[in-house]
Amino acid sequence: MIISASRRTDIPAFYSKWFIKRLHEGFVYVRNPFNKKQISRINLSPDHIECIVFWTKDPTSFVQYLEEIKSLGFNFYFQFTLTGYDNKIEKNVPEKKKLMRTFKELSGLLGKEKIIWRYDPILISDDITNAWHLNSYNFIANELKGFTDKCIISFLDMYKKCKRNMKGIPLKQITIEKQLELAKGIKSIAQEFDIKLETCSEAIELKHIGIPHGKCIDDKLISKITGHDLSIKKDSTQRNECGCVSSIDIGAYNTCKHNCLYCYANYSYETVTKNVRGHYDNSPLLTGNLDGSEKITERKMISRYSA
Repeated sequence: MIISASRRTDIPAFYSKWFIKRLHEGFVYVRNPFNKKQISRINLSPDHIECIVFWTKDPTSFVQYLEEIKSLGFNFYFQFTLTGYDNKIEKNVPEKKKLMRTFKELSGLLGKEKIIWRYDPILISDDITNAWHLNSYNFIANELKGFTDKCIISFLDMYKKCKRNMKGIPLKQITIEKQLELAKGIKSIAQEFDIKLETCSEAIELKHIGIPHGKCIDDKLISKITGHDLSIKKDSTQRNECGCVSSIDIGAYNTCKHNCLYCYANYSYETVTKNVRGHYDNSPLLTGNLDGSEKITERKMISRYSA
């Protein structure tokens, strides 16, 4: 099975000690986001886990655990989001030059194929124009040249949570024409720096300009990392546009402290603050405690190695 850690929160940035304890204890509890009384027990034995996919904006404090994770027998790679937005949009994300240094450090330790750059989500406002994005993307791509093979882009989807959190930002609609124009510009820059581009969960077709639909949780990459041919179906729990293969996410919504206004995983920062107070490194749950009324079910783990 593949573990996603996590689309719902930034485990490397904020919950690294908890995560390492979970690996050592060999299991984690995950609440059903739609029914808090239903809890899955996930086996974290390396015999059951083909790969872990980390999603993060700041793995700086997580670097110290990489050798320990490898010594426990786990394969993994990173989806590392790095944009040009300032603290008006990404309120608690550290300074970008610091993050670029961390990106390069990770690449040097693990290999550039295991560090995928995410430039997403792309939003447009009065101040953040196509030209702004091209300048931002060019600057970051120049810094990351030789430290990654791939960049994944996506355009902002206005979920209800996003609309509420971004009500103070004068957003503009990103038309198909604007998306195509910007994608062509980004493609030209990426090509200059030998970075392959893919889209994430996008309905727009950009293959004709050299940007195919991507798989953030990618069976081909995992096959390469593990040295085994994997047979994995598309994740049926994700949107139709999502190309990711099946995985188990061990995160929890409303627990990420980056406070990015565009985030779909946080209802409000007040809710995040409340949930963070309920986090304990020794708990099998990311946040909160069991009260005895929950139904705990062992999640069936299927080996994805083909015969």
